[in-house]
Amino acid sequence: MTDRDTLLALNQAFYRAFSNRDVAAMAALWAERLPVSCMHPGWGALVGREAVLASWQDVLRAPSGVIVRPRHERVMLYGDSALVLCEEILGNAVLAATNLFVREDGAWRLTHHQSGPMAQPRAEVERPDDDAPPPRLH
Repeated sequence: MTDRDTLLALNQAFYRAFSNRDVAAMAALWAERLPVSCMHPGWGALVGREAVLASWQDVLRAPSGVIVRPRHERVMLYGDSALVLCEEILGNAVLAATNLFVREDGAWRLTHHQSGPMAQPRAEVERPDDDAPPPRLH
C-alpha cells in the first residue's frame, strides 16, 4: 500500500469515526506526541491533544442523525507530512476541509483538522488521479 493509499484510508476512517460517533476510533487517529490542533466550523482554534479530543467528545455526543462523508479527496505529500483536502457532505451542507497527517513513530497520524462553509461547492468533477491536470475552463 502506498502512502497515498494509506492516507486516503485514514481520511475515510476519520469520517467513519465521525459518522459512527465513535470517540475511541476518533482518538486513535490523532497523534499522541506531536502537536495537534483543530478548528470546527464556527469555533476558534483548539490546540493540544486534550482540548482537541474533548471537543470531539462533545461533537460526537451531540444528537444527530447526519452521516458525514468526504468527497473530492486530494492527497498532497510533503515528506513525512501530508494534507488531505476534501469536501465534507453533511446532509445538504457542503464544507471545505483540510486534514493534516504527520508520520509519528513510523505511522501516519492526524495532527490538524479544519472545516468550514464554502461559498459555493466545487463543480462535480471527479478526478481519477491526483496528479491529473485540472479541467480546462474553455
